Amino acid sequence: MEKFLLTVNCFLLAFGTTGGPLIMRLYFIHGGERVWLSAWLETGGWPIIIIPLMIAYFHRRKNQESNAKLIYITPKIFISFVVIGVLTGVDDFLYAHGVAKLPVSTYSLLIATQLAFTAFFAFILVRQKFTPYSINAVAMLTLGAGVLAMHTSSDRPEGVTKREYYVGFFMTLGASALYGFVLPLIELTYMKAKNAITYTLVLEIQLVMCFFATAFCTAGMLVNKDFQAISREAKTYELGEVTFYVVLVWTAISWQCFFLGAIGLIFSASSLLSGIIIAVMLPLTEILAVIFYHESFKVEKALALVLSLWGFVSYFYGEIKHNKKKSSAKDQTDIAEFVAP
Repeated sequence: MEKFLLTVNCFLLAFGTTGGPLIMRLYFIHGGERVWLSAWLETGGWPIIIIPLMIAYFHRRKNQESNAKLIYITPKIFISFVVIGVLTGVDDFLYAHGVAKLPVSTYSLLIATQLAFTAFFAFILVRQKFTPYSINAVAMLTLGAGVLAMHTSSDRPEGVTKREYYVGFFMTLGASALYGFVLPLIELTYMKAKNAITYTLVLEIQLVMCFFATAFCTAGMLVNKDFQAISREAKTYELGEVTFYVVLVWTAISWQCFFLGAIGLIFSASSLLSGIIIAVMLPLTEILAVIFYHESFKVEKALALVLSLWGFVSYFYGEIKHNKKKSSAKDQTDIAEFVAP
């Protein structure tokens, strides 16, 4: 069951990581202009979680005795994830602004730095250990973002000013840093919880987190008068009114897969693995953006991609060596205990 959940969450996160920004960018390319609406869609699909949550509840009641105590979300966990939900809402806005002003290929390379931020905050919050390989990965990812920052003139989408590009660039970096903080914070909250963490509880947590993130973005939409503008945008959307709403729906679905996969992987493994899966899928997102949206792929992007891949490989190699060493030490301990008189 654990391997099944791990596989499902990896698939959900992979789909959301690639599909989320690509579909969201489709909205902006063909006439969409509402950043708060796009931010709202990142967590606005939270009602989808009710379906697996109800299935989990019925399954749990069926397989437990009638007088067995069921584990529900506690007030302490609830408050913690309300705060994390608001932080996620802020992150939604930063992400959406980045997608609105940057090509997906550039956006993806910037989001790759999230692995570095996740590793850093995991070290601080959950005592994740650094190795020379993980330090090298952080350095390469940071350097890759720096290369992109120094070459912006040929990368700006049509109609985006240099100032808007820079704002989108640094807001995307900010989004990467903030979510790199949120992932270990979720893991820390799991660790501090007094009651057992089950996958059903994870779904409840996801529901709470996405609800309050959506509430934060709803406030932004109300202030920006986005609700009144949706029907007007639909009528003038280049791909047609029906396609406009299809794009919105699939944006919400893909991002919900992303969040559900990310928080599920933290439950099944760790926040760092969640960050790694996100980082691994970003080069694929970049390639798909070049194929479908005909985005430019010049020398600076190629160099940034090489540096990012170098960082990924370095990190994975370090993890493989660490796991082998850990497994070898465990085997030696088991042998010593077996032969001891």
